Formats: sequence, structure tokens, C-alpha cells
Amino acid sequence: MEIHSKKTSRRRFLKQANCAAIGSSSILSTVLNLRMANQAAAADLGGGEDCKSLVCIYLGGGMDSYNLLVPRDTTPYQDYVTTRSNLALPQSSLTQLNQANGGDGDLYSMHGSATGMSDMFNGTGDFSGNRRLSFITNVGTLIQPTSLSDYLGKRVPLPKALFSHKDQTEQWQTSVPQGMQQLTGWAGRAADVLHSTLNTGATSMNISLSGNNVMQTGEQVTQFVVTPDGALQFSESSQNEPLFVTKNSALKSLMDQEYSNRFERTFAGLTKDSVETSAEFTKAFSEAQTPANPFPTDRFGQQLLSILKTIEARDKLELRRQTFFVDFGGWDHHGELLESQAALLERLSPALAAFQLGLDNLGLGNDVITFSCSDFARTLRSNGRGTDHAWGGNAFVMGGPIDAGKVHSTTLRPSGYPSIALGGPDDIGRGGLILPTTSVDEYLGEMLTWFGVSNAAMDDVLPNLDEFYNPAVTPKPIGFLA
Repeated sequence: MEIHSKKTSRRRFLKQANCAAIGSSSILSTVLNLRMANQAAAADLGGGEDCKSLVCIYLGGGMDSYNLLVPRDTTPYQDYVTTRSNLALPQSSLTQLNQANGGDGDLYSMHGSATGMSDMFNGTGDFSGNRRLSFITNVGTLIQPTSLSDYLGKRVPLPKALFSHKDQTEQWQTSVPQGMQQLTGWAGRAADVLHSTLNTGATSMNISLSGNNVMQTGEQVTQFVVTPDGALQFSESSQNEPLFVTKNSALKSLMDQEYSNRFERTFAGLTKDSVETSAEFTKAFSEAQTPANPFPTDRFGQQLLSILKTIEARDKLELRRQTFFVDFGGWDHHGELLESQAALLERLSPALAAFQLGLDNLGLGNDVITFSCSDFARTLRSNGRGTDHAWGGNAFVMGGPIDAGKVHSTTLRPSGYPSIALGGPDDIGRGGLILPTTSVDEYLGEMLTWFGVSNAAMDDVLPNLDEFYNPAVTPKPIGFLA
């Protein structure tokens, strides 16, 4: 009854906010600060030795994912060429994707600069016979299922400040698109439910390679910040205040930073646990086995190598559950889209392939899901040299647990890839802004179910999920897990 009452209260709160989003913005300033009922909501996970990790690759700036995954059937490709005009990629520059049995039945290609990713999709190259990557089409922030007529008729609440980098980044990381002030993220709330049940080590289960973030901030559990060289180390200043130091240089204390807005304030403060456990983490990290396959030597490649070593050290760290966060930015391509995106994909794709190959070689591949998030997709229509902020886009997921080599979607449409004709059934206007057919909640919810968050606890972790998904009707929100 306690869980039911809490769920009813939370749903009522969000419903009120939804109504306010249509008629008044005043309630959106209310703080959603509903505390976790840890022991009441936690899953009865019992014993076991299973270990699972979620690795979030945040493509900051808003990736033009309609030039990453491109339709290959004749009519959709012609729509693509017509709509994208000078930004359309010729078929000769694309890599053909061959879907596994059970895919959506359509033909696709991938950007030619992402050969490592296409090898993981097709099960070719270093991944011969072992598909490791799939796409989820047309994902975006939603409060409830929304049709084009709903949007145009203003009949449903919409996420706050659509097309804003700051707001959409916050909503992807908190999974509260109502826009209410939110001091915790979905991975932090998941850790509040799972950490004390599954992990016995002192190190936080939420580990960031990109500084503090709201996604991994919970009520009880916060992130542990590391660098490609391992844990941030601490020394004592002359004022007896802790200072972060890396291998070569001292860094300004994150604890002393002041942030000018509420989203940035959620980043403030590295927990006391970081001070107490940095030496333990460094020892386990330094002793971790390194895979034989090479990794790119740039920062992103070394960040992924650091994540792999941390996963390999999970037994010494006594962590059966881990989340990781890496911010790989630079995707805000208002100009020079073709050149800039190709250059970024030439860094992203080989690092992801090396990471997955390393996991597979160390026997860890079936324990890890790596997935992409981004602020939003881009307009289908060119602004002359690039694209502008839009809404629904395509995400990728990879790892042994994935039903790989397929293009997945929700059941809202037979083929999940949206129509990319200007003025088509998925275009809300303004230069080709695609209305999402899959919510962020469904996307994250499927992975969190695999991760161990129970149906009872899910309402605390993803409070909007039950608007899209009923576990009594379908076992998975989307179906991209094997």
C-alpha cells in the first residue's frame, strides 16, 4: 500500500504539471523532490553473481542522426535526397546495412565514416558472425504519446523549451520533461534503488569520465569522477582544503565551484566518498587487465579504455552494477555539417568498436550495454551549410545483450524510421522537425529493466514511463534486448 500511495501521489503531481503546461507555466517552477522509499521500492533481487553495466555516450550539441542512419529503399531515399538537398549523402559514400532476421523489413545504409559501427551492425570485420549494434529510431523527449494532430491542436502537454540545448539536455538526463526543477537524474535514482542491494564496495556505482552531471546524481548516491588515468587524487592545500590533482597538474576544487543556474548547481560538489575511496579505486584500476586490441589514442578512445578497465576491476571494487557517463560533444552543426560530422564519426566509430571488441575479448561483452543520447536531432532541411535544432532522432545501442543487427521502434508504426518528406506525416514543420514516436522513457526503461530496476521501483526512477508502457501487456517497452 505504501508503494501504491507514493505512486498515486507522484502521478497526481505530474498530471497537475501536465495540465499546467497547457494553461499556465507557474507550477513548472515547483520542485519535484520526491524522496526515494529505498527498501519499500527495491526489487527483491536476492543473491546471484550477475554483473551489469550501462555506458552512456552523450553526443552533446544535437547529432544530425538522419545522416548517420539513412533509408535505402527507393522512395524513402528519394525523399531523403529531396528534403536534405545539399546535405544528402550519395549512396556511393554510404555503407549498406544488412538487417538480421526479424528487423523492420526496410533497407538502410550508414554514414561511410562509421565503418566500425557498421561492422558491429552487420557482424563483419572484427565482429565477423557477431552482431553487436542496433538502432532505435525516432527517439525524443515526450510527456505522453503525441500524434501530429495532438501537437498541431495543442491537445497534449509538451516538454518544456523544445529545441533548447540546456533544457533538452536536462530532460534527457533527468527524464522529467515537464521542466520542473529536478535535482536528481534517472541513473542517480536507479542507483538509490540498487546500490545498497547489489554493491558492497565503497566506490559509487555511478562513474563519470566527464565531470559531475545531473544524470548520475541521486538522493543518496552521486557520481565518482575519474579521468582516463584513473581516479582523481586528493592532496591537502595550505588551508587544509582538499584539492583535486591528476597525474601531472592540480585542478581547481569542484567542491568550491559556484554555478549560476539550477541545472549547473546540481553538478556542484564531489562527495566525501570520493576522498575516502580514491586510493582503493586507483589500486584496482592499475591492476585491471588491459585488452590486447588497440584503442585510439585521442581523449575519447582513452576514456572508453578507462571505462573498460573499471568494468574489468568490478570484482575488486565489489560492484555488481555500474553506470558510466561520457560527454562527447561538438555535434551542434549549424554550419559545415558534412565535413564536421564526418570528422567526429571518424573518432566516435573506431573507439566504440575498440571498446566492444575489448569487452568481448575479456569475456565482458554480455554484461554491458553502451547507448547514445543527444539533445535532439536536426532539421531535415538545410540552412545552407548545416542544420538547426529539431526533435526526434535515431539512437544506437550496442553490446551482447542487444538484439543486434536490426532497426527497432515502438509499435506506433510498422516501420520505425519516420517519413522524412517535408510536410509529411511526421513533420511538425519549421524546416523538417520530426515528431518522436518513441519516448526517452521507453528507451531508458528497457535498459533499466535489464539492469535490475523492478516494476515497483520504476515509477521512482522514470515517473512518466507508465504513460507509454504497461508491463502487464508487453514484456519490454521497445524490444531491442535479446
